[in-house]
Amino acid sequence: MFLTAYTWFTTSQLRENLSRSLSRNSYELSEIVVGSTRHGMLLNRKEDVHQIINTIGQQPGVDRIRIYNKTGEIVFSTDSTEIGKMADSDAEACIVCHLSSGEIVSDLPADQMMRIFTSESGSQMLGLIHPINNEKDCYTSECHAHEKSKSILGVVDIIVPTESMNQTIAENNKNIITGALVITSLLSGLTFLFIMQYINKPIHRLVVGIKEVSNGNLSYKINLDSNDEFGTVSNEFDTMTEKLNSAYKELHEWSETLNDKVEQKNAELKKIYEQITQIEKLASLGKLSATVAHELNNPLEGILTFARVIKKKLEKQNKDEHKEIISFLDVIGDESARCGRIVKDLLLFSRHQEEVRHPADITYLIEKALLLINHHFQINKITIEKNYASDLPPVTCDPQKIEQALVALLMNAVEAMSSGGVIRIDSSVNHGKVYIEITDQGKGIEDKDLPYIFEPFYSTKKEQKGTGLGLAVVYGIVTSHGGTISVKETSSKGTTIEIILPVEIT
Repeated sequence: MFLTAYTWFTTSQLRENLSRSLSRNSYELSEIVVGSTRHGMLLNRKEDVHQIINTIGQQPGVDRIRIYNKTGEIVFSTDSTEIGKMADSDAEACIVCHLSSGEIVSDLPADQMMRIFTSESGSQMLGLIHPINNEKDCYTSECHAHEKSKSILGVVDIIVPTESMNQTIAENNKNIITGALVITSLLSGLTFLFIMQYINKPIHRLVVGIKEVSNGNLSYKINLDSNDEFGTVSNEFDTMTEKLNSAYKELHEWSETLNDKVEQKNAELKKIYEQITQIEKLASLGKLSATVAHELNNPLEGILTFARVIKKKLEKQNKDEHKEIISFLDVIGDESARCGRIVKDLLLFSRHQEEVRHPADITYLIEKALLLINHHFQINKITIEKNYASDLPPVTCDPQKIEQALVALLMNAVEAMSSGGVIRIDSSVNHGKVYIEITDQGKGIEDKDLPYIFEPFYSTKKEQKGTGLGLAVVYGIVTSHGGTISVKETSSKGTTIEIILPVEIT
């Protein structure tokens, strides 16, 4: 595409430059004719003027030279059959100097002095009109003085063929297009070789590796020595097969010592099962949420809009008479808005965005989350107590999602403290993991609610203020980063939520 555009631009510029060059040469030729014949015209030596014009007209690239007098009569021409003929003032060669009022213009722009036309023989020609101005030597000459009031005494009409220019353009266009085709062929060939060497071969090796693993060869290694994405995939694949092989061997060991390890693994399996169940719920709900939310959003907006419209119309008619209906419409509007918030949370919950992970400063993310909801703290009369570790290493994560999780947890803490108070934030590092604790002074979480607080749509908030998706979203974000989230402590004096994130995500 770029090469095609470049070729078109180059050929266009070539035609424009050659046309401009031909026009400039024609104008310079007209200047030569006017300057060469000036002395002969002042002395009224017509033979000298004829000789000069014929001599110049015989030069290569000149088709015809004419000189018109002020009445439009051809007084000199390289074609003797034209001498004495009158030119129509409405002709293309003359009309540029004649206004509708009859006045003659002596100072014309260069582009209006030139014209392109086709001759009787079918050849393309360039014509240039050069006015002969009435100078002081002309109207003071003794031999044939002109009136001083006349601005133009006549015009020089230079006609040159454009065949040579068109041939040059055609030849150069052919060379340019040929070169572009050659370059395109070379680029296509190089691209094909590049794809075969750096894409097709690595993919083939990856396919072979997948087939080997599917056949049970868990010790197979691709060993693709590359620093690009294929190299990364190869390394991850080799790491995966190594772990699978290790797990397979461990399973064999477990089968031999199963009775001794049942009790040891029971707790781990239970925890893993709970995590898998939670992930399956989130995954199933995500698919359902995306479909339901999109289907419900527009009808809900319509219900809310029309409820408000009807309410406004009734209020304009007689507010007291329709008081009961207006109250019903308020209920419809409030419930529709609440459903809209649930749909919005569903969309947020079900949205799958590509994560961009890189080392980030957890302290900076906490401060940014605090800044985003600072007005909530001020409104609810809440103060923040910070206890950050000074040696926290950067954590490889998606900063936006970690910030989203922190904001959700802080908002939960704010909503749990209706009478204000203090929210304490602690951070620390231990054995390659960063610990974040958020402690509020709310009324705590009841024992019956603890097992379900991270499940979607489970909410302990009263008066239907919550959708039950906040902690479920936080749980999904933290677990996707290889971390854990749990209620470390809860009582009637407050709750502590603990997040554990690995410094490097494997």
